[in-house]
Amino acid sequence: MPKRAFDFVFSIFALVLVLPLLVVLSAWIKLDSPGPIFFRQVRVGLHGRTFRIFKLRTMRTASGAPAPQVTVGADPRITAAGRLLRAYKLDELPQFFNVLIGEMSVVGPRPEVPRYVAIYPPDIKNLVLSVRPGITDAASIAYRDESALLAGSDDPERFYVETVLPAKLRYAADYVRQQSFGLDMCIIWRTVVAVFTARR
Repeated sequence: MPKRAFDFVFSIFALVLVLPLLVVLSAWIKLDSPGPIFFRQVRVGLHGRTFRIFKLRTMRTASGAPAPQVTVGADPRITAAGRLLRAYKLDELPQFFNVLIGEMSVVGPRPEVPRYVAIYPPDIKNLVLSVRPGITDAASIAYRDESALLAGSDDPERFYVETVLPAKLRYAADYVRQQSFGLDMCIIWRTVVAVFTARR
């Protein structure tokens, strides 16, 4: 099955399956803290085109000062609902809407914000942006506890840029070079296992 056809069918099935859960989570988010249900952020997608990614809001609404673009440890901005949503990756569920409209795939390199894409090495940048970004990939599994990892650094953003981001790009480049239906199914399965077996 062609990748786009699989993405379309999978995202419809997933959205139908999780719709009742999304309704419950949306109500909880509204009751837990003031602000919108969804968080939308500009990310860079296929061939460098930007789009707005959907997420369930897990943080308090910004009060004016520019927010850091990496989340570190027990970030005080994270709401009570947000802690659970992040722990089980439930905040990512609305991205099936991005998949449905063709901005993302179920599996593919995670989309970054323009600020970080601007520092990709040119050859890796062209390779990684030659496919649609995904809801999950091997880097998402390997760096599942990324915020805790960043919390152990004196300069989290520098550590992200100099250490974590290059490692993620290696995973992304390897995926693009080796992509196949079998690999996608393997990553989906590993993601499900990671979500339900990780320590909280």
